[in-house]
Amino acid sequence: MNINDKSVLEMLNKLIAINRLNKTQILQMVNLVSISNDFNELKDNLKWESSKSFH
Repeated sequence: MNINDKSVLEMLNKLIAINRLNKTQILQMVNLVSISNDFNELKDNLKWESSKSFH
């Protein structure tokens, strides 16, 4: 996904607000946007990254 696309930015802002993400989570999400093909893949990547960080 393109982080510079207005619709992508709006979606990310909603995700940040709904999930009350902290700064670390926001930075992680921004890094994952470019390698994710769509919103569902981004959510899967975020879950995988967060589970990986606990181990």
